[in-house]
Amino acid sequence: MAEDENVSKVIPFMMRQKRGKQKRVIAITSGKGGVGKTNLVANLAYAFVERKERTLILDADLGLGNIDVILGLTPKYNLSHVVGGQKSLEEILVKGPGGILVLPASSGIEEMANLSRNQKLMILKDLEQIIEDIDVVLIDTAAGISSNVMYFNSVAQNIIVLVSPEPTSITDAYAVIKLLFTKYRREKFYLACNFVRSSKEGIEIYRQLRLVTDRFLQIDLKYLGHIFLDDNVPTCVKWQKILVKDFPESVASKCFLTLADKLLSLPETQEASESGLVWGSLMGLNGS
Repeated sequence: MAEDENVSKVIPFMMRQKRGKQKRVIAITSGKGGVGKTNLVANLAYAFVERKERTLILDADLGLGNIDVILGLTPKYNLSHVVGGQKSLEEILVKGPGGILVLPASSGIEEMANLSRNQKLMILKDLEQIIEDIDVVLIDTAAGISSNVMYFNSVAQNIIVLVSPEPTSITDAYAVIKLLFTKYRREKFYLACNFVRSSKEGIEIYRQLRLVTDRFLQIDLKYLGHIFLDDNVPTCVKWQKILVKDFPESVASKCFLTLADKLLSLPETQEASESGLVWGSLMGLNGS
């Protein structure tokens, strides 16, 4: 099991400012569950910290959060205690493998799946206070098109849509992209394909989705890359291990590492966020 400890007392020591470096706020989302989204988040986070990027995961699957399970953590408190006023974000923050910082969500609490806008904005306001010197924030959203999913995608600089070869995964991914474009005016997305058997299969999935978005939406959909089908992945999930840490030479590990490098090399964005001035200061914006 990975180390699980409250790190509120060591935050000032751990976080040192990198002047002139813009933070990266990346949402990982999907239209359909079961496509490996949370596992992607965990492996990207570990790859980032290996590259000396101070990384925090916000588990935004607020009613059915499980990033803590994937990382082998057993947090005593979670975001439901913050929303309920019992704890602050700083008090629920835990440290995972490699020094990944995690804000765990609740599981099985129905009310958390339908937070009000003010409750979600409160979380972001508090979050801004504790990530001043974090380099990368990964937002692990729930699957689907609920208001929580849309909100936490809308406040990210970069949105990564994860799909699998299943036709329903592709159609549901289109639904997520369409809603984020029509309601939240997000115009740039990155597609990653999981569980593919070849590079060609991933590119073909992207081509199919791109044909539809080019026809019906005015968006920029770019291909981020793929993750190969790998028997080591379910083994790591079962034993709460991180693939890139425990099986660094596996085919999926190499894919995760390639995706991490691509994300770190993306140009800095001035994408506006729904929450305006709060995340404007976080992203180096003047507000919107």
